[in-house]
Amino acid sequence: MAQPARGPDFIEALARGLDVLRAFGPERPAMTLSEVARVADLARPTARRILLTLAELGYVRADDGTYALTPRVIDLGMAYVGALGLWDIARPHQEALVRRTHESSSMSQLDGSDIIYVTRVAVPKLIALRVDVGTRFPAMVTSQGKVLLADLPDGEVAKVLKVPSRSDLPVREFARAAVRESLAEVREQGYAVADEELAPGVRSVAVPVRDASGRVAAAMNVTVHAAETSLAVLLDEHLPPLREAAAAVEADWARWAARPVATLS
Repeated sequence: MAQPARGPDFIEALARGLDVLRAFGPERPAMTLSEVARVADLARPTARRILLTLAELGYVRADDGTYALTPRVIDLGMAYVGALGLWDIARPHQEALVRRTHESSSMSQLDGSDIIYVTRVAVPKLIALRVDVGTRFPAMVTSQGKVLLADLPDGEVAKVLKVPSRSDLPVREFARAAVRESLAEVREQGYAVADEELAPGVRSVAVPVRDASGRVAAAMNVTVHAAETSLAVLLDEHLPPLREAAAAVEADWARWAARPVATLS
């Protein structure tokens, strides 16, 4: 999994340690040493040293010959989310949006050719795919991914989509002209729709969430079950409050970014 060194300062041991952490997931919550070495594409002695180091640091626990992540790993991801202020800022606005629409809402950011969910407020409905904070999906089959990709220059989009997806879903190939046309439409209308592209029965609309500089830093969506909610209802009834919620997040985020920050003396 580790990428080849690209510069003199590249730390191969750190890359391998991250590969071991990423080897675990919903389908592999606990693994033996041999399984970790195979999934992370590492020599068994290397995998063993990394696991022992992670265990000593509190990120991995060993139990009867198997290894599993500990809750301390959450700190790594939440440090990033917390630094942006996204979670605390977006949560109340998403909760209000969910109360208005009675549908789930998520916020995602772009990571390579995938989106990764950073916040989510869900309603108890049967949807084909389980979504949690940290879930990844290929960007071009999601409404949030289209919004995030649309903020990039065309040349950058092509490079991003060449990055191998790290989601567990099959990756579809898209003609470059079709991608350009689709993203140009998203830029023009200010929102994106994914109509059962991610999975049967899953329909969503997403809008950008911009930081204080005007850059699209995240996307927020409303997700519905296609059998219950038509595309017309999604756009006519759910898109307006979604836009309002995103605007409220942007305003609060700008105030948060402009706040006085205490410095260490």
